[in-house]
Amino acid sequence: MDTNIILIETSTELCSTALAHNGKLISYKESSVPRAHASLTAVYVKEMLDECGMTPDDCSAVCVSMGPGSYTGLRVGVSTAKGLCFGTGKPLLAVGTLDTLVWQARTEGLVPDGCRYIVPMIDARRMEVYTAIFTGDCRQTAETKPLILDENSFGSILDEGPVLFIGDGAGKASSIIRHPSASFCQCCPKASAMLVPAMEEYKEKRFKDTAYFEPFYLKEFVATVSKKSVLGK
Repeated sequence: MDTNIILIETSTELCSTALAHNGKLISYKESSVPRAHASLTAVYVKEMLDECGMTPDDCSAVCVSMGPGSYTGLRVGVSTAKGLCFGTGKPLLAVGTLDTLVWQARTEGLVPDGCRYIVPMIDARRMEVYTAIFTGDCRQTAETKPLILDENSFGSILDEGPVLFIGDGAGKASSIIRHPSASFCQCCPKASAMLVPAMEEYKEKRFKDTAYFEPFYLKEFVATVSKKSVLGK
């Protein structure tokens, strides 16, 4: 039986979707238009299915980025994925945003020779990032956590050998971490890079409870109150 999986990644400023058939990507769409995730995600999914002559019912599962990342972006992706699963009765899968970045480094040939560690980073504003530590073969060795970067961050692993910092938080890391073993790749996670971990989740039947699944925000959303009057006074 064919395995068709819809992949949805909306955790950062890049909105992307992909469609996989028997472990191979057959369609991919992305946009970096600001705050357009809500208007584009479902449209992209429909366009991919139409272009490939498929319907949602032809899919085996839907996989969504579970975070950490943008609160609003994650809500859009999860809501879209849940809607597809409820409408078709197909299972829901989820892949961590940091895992996606690590696999993106591997699949796009971004890992330097002899790389000891891959450190994915999601920008959390100012000098803070959401991050974890993975080995060069994609095994996570440190828990996902928020971290305020300074010049001593990751010093112990940098002393061991080459380290790749990847994600939309890597740029600001490069401005403060000055170590000869460090290399940096400023980029956003893509739905296409979810393929390998999504297939693994599907094969192992690690399905999420569609009704109760929530994104991994890492930090609770905090709304800010504008000091400006709506009347401009």
